[in-house]
Amino acid sequence: MSLVLQRIEQTREALVDALAERNWEAIGELDLACRSCMEDVLSEASVDEVALRDNLEELLRVYKQLLEAATGERQAIVDEMSQIHQAQSAAKVYHLFG
Repeated sequence: MSLVLQRIEQTREALVDALAERNWEAIGELDLACRSCMEDVLSEASVDEVALRDNLEELLRVYKQLLEAATGERQAIVDEMSQIHQAQSAAKVYHLFG
């Protein structure tokens, strides 16, 4: 396996671990590492295309999981902010009539 393919695999595994821990800072850094890997793949002359496709498909699955997790986290924050807003509104009404 070429060095570039190994880097993609290692980065993918690190992304999976960071996602399991919900370590968004590490995910951001690993995303940049993935971009660097992609640039290296494009500049490398001879790459096993089958192995590359398999690695990229696995990486794509991880990114889909990341997207789902990020969307879920965002929705949880929206829900929490909504509850805070409702509680603040209720407190204002309570103070008006209390």
